Amino acid sequence: MIRVLCLAICMGIAGLFAQDMRVLQQKAPETFRAVFTTTKGDFEIEVYRKWSPLAADRLYQLISSGFYNKALLFRVEPGFVVQFGVSASRADNHFWDPRKIADEPILHPNKKGTVAFAREGKNSRSTQLFINLADNKKLDTVVRGGVKGYPPFAKVIKGMDVIEKLNAQYGKEPQKLQDSLYKYGNFYFEERFPKLDRIISARIR
Repeated sequence: MIRVLCLAICMGIAGLFAQDMRVLQQKAPETFRAVFTTTKGDFEIEVYRKWSPLAADRLYQLISSGFYNKALLFRVEPGFVVQFGVSASRADNHFWDPRKIADEPILHPNKKGTVAFAREGKNSRSTQLFINLADNKKLDTVVRGGVKGYPPFAKVIKGMDVIEKLNAQYGKEPQKLQDSLYKYGNFYFEERFPKLDRIISARIR
């Protein structure tokens, strides 16, 4: 019985891996929209592949795989950014986080409402996104890890008021502990930051 159960679990994991690998091959349309339903309401973004093709493809893949469903909006800094992109599923994080995308040039400024991938150093964009809550011109030119700027690839077209209502009481504190969010999952943050908002679901429109 135990052997049969282990076999079933292994087959299930293999099936999910194969499914994610298929999603990883998808290319985004030149323009598409995505709706994020949060605990404060819905917001909608429009994605422009010409601004940052690899970023548009990756977001399309992540949303198609359900990656952002139940993800916490763990960094809310009024007048600066909202950041999210650690999955509620540790298995999804394990699959997607190591699969970085290459750096791309800044083709559109970081204006209020634009969306870009967070990063650390060279070729490090993966799953975390931020939404600009102001015109953040410095993010067009700042050099971090030897790379200049954060290239936007989308903008909020509906629900900016929803984004500006997200709970900001914890500031950057949750971001400092994001390694534990990867390691332990949402419950680790839910115990320490119980009033964080979250994404209920994200879907391609």
